Amino acid sequence: MADKIVWQDRKRIIFGLPWSFTKYKLYEDKFQICTGFLSKKEEEIRLYRIMDTTLQKKLGQRIFGLGTITVNSADKTTPEFLIQNVKRPDFVRDLLSDKVEEARMKHRVSGREYMMAHDDDDDDDDHY
Repeated sequence: MADKIVWQDRKRIIFGLPWSFTKYKLYEDKFQICTGFLSKKEEEIRLYRIMDTTLQKKLGQRIFGLGTITVNSADKTTPEFLIQNVKRPDFVRDLLSDKVEEARMKHRVSGREYMMAHDDDDDDDDHY
């Protein structure tokens, strides 16, 4: 069975129009970023790995009802990514946060587990 897309949009550029080759898709358990036209790349981040989000709306973005969400995750290949120039950014951030919490509960993961893993990710032999 195919995953259900909860939200999707594409990065917008000139005058808030979606004339770019970057697409964002939010599923129940993952977030996907698809980029490229001739050469394509798909990045996938499991929602339970997302640590926090920051919403930024610059003046030019606000004029066109856009915003950029910076997402920090515990994913090794994608520790930080941007959801750039999307419509209704407040709604998107809230929806993403809700889905992250649902995924954490489903997988029985807490943010504290990631914090502890990062605190001791220095590969030195800690001897007490």
